[in-house]
Amino acid sequence: MKRIVVALAMAAALMLGLAGGAAAAEPIKIGAFFALSGPAAGIGTPTKLVAQMVVDKINKEGGVGGRPIELVTADTESDPTKAVMALKKFLAVDKVVAVVGPTSTDEGMAVKKQVEAAKVPTVMTVGGDPVIMVGKIGEMDFGTADYVFKAPQRSSTAVQKVLGYLKAKGLTKVALLTASDGFGRDGLRWLTKLAPEFGVTIAGQEQFNPSDVDMKSQLTKLAAAEPQAIVCWTIGDAGAIVSKNHHALGLKAPLVQCHGLPGLRYLQLAGEAAEGDLMPATKLMAWQELPDSDPQKAVIAEFVRLYNDEYKYGAQYPLNTHSGYAWDAIYLIVKAIGQAGTDPAKLKEAIENTKGYVGVSGVYNLSPQDHNGLGVDSMVMLEVKGGKFAMVK
Repeated sequence: MKRIVVALAMAAALMLGLAGGAAAAEPIKIGAFFALSGPAAGIGTPTKLVAQMVVDKINKEGGVGGRPIELVTADTESDPTKAVMALKKFLAVDKVVAVVGPTSTDEGMAVKKQVEAAKVPTVMTVGGDPVIMVGKIGEMDFGTADYVFKAPQRSSTAVQKVLGYLKAKGLTKVALLTASDGFGRDGLRWLTKLAPEFGVTIAGQEQFNPSDVDMKSQLTKLAAAEPQAIVCWTIGDAGAIVSKNHHALGLKAPLVQCHGLPGLRYLQLAGEAAEGDLMPATKLMAWQELPDSDPQKAVIAEFVRLYNDEYKYGAQYPLNTHSGYAWDAIYLIVKAIGQAGTDPAKLKEAIENTKGYVGVSGVYNLSPQDHNGLGVDSMVMLEVKGGKFAMVK
């Protein structure tokens, strides 16, 4: 009888040990939704690949406290409504502890209220500021953003980089050409608001639909105001069209694009017309020019090695300024999970108190008041020279 009791006790202990091991190995689910189809797929698809790449890296290094990260992905189809549907599935079915994405500002704004209501920490990979803006500003009510963060630089930060450059070059009379979508409107908002602080005068403003295939009429109207520079705010192929139109019209005022365009596709589509075009960008786009003392250089070098050499994504999706956003978004979440666990409130608090995280896109220092954490010094100005991007010294 004694032997039977001992055997049963040993079996029970073994079962408990196995159960404990299983619990310890239970994956931590993170939702990741991007535009894998539709107009924004050229940005969303490689972003998803990077998200999986960084999760693979984290898991190979032991995960978080011995638990692997499981990336639950969804395609927003470049559609704000589909983004909302994907988020609802993440929450109701997949039971994710945090979310990364989506791709566009319009998608981000579509899911913002749901994120806040569900209190699920979400680090967005969108360019526009509205997703982390709060309260009523003018006629716009941005609601709350307690659980919303974003990895890319704020539009306002990129605008400050552009205006600072223009001021330094004595180009203080500028014209604005902006897309009519959420990202373009956000750029226009900050350009007009911040220009006076830099002594810059807005000589004219024109808009276009991101799907337009010719913007010569808008550029011609702007040229009549004789600006010293033309600033364009859009993402995607429209930026290259503006560059080609600017070149075809023989406009002398330099063209300054936004931070969403630096990448090989822009160079390929615009061709020779892009020569001399200027734009702010993450340091990723000129990382080899960085001094060895820059803390980002080693991080970016490892990112580029994985992306191009190990995973070979660069053959189909050459690196661009968007490439590092998912890497940084996931690391912000994972590092916070390692500190605070997966309780939503504690996780949110840990993310917003991140200090000194050296990422691909910058060195992040967040706070309860700043859910981005990147400053103007995280960006560089680029100029197209000889068909390549070069850092403006």
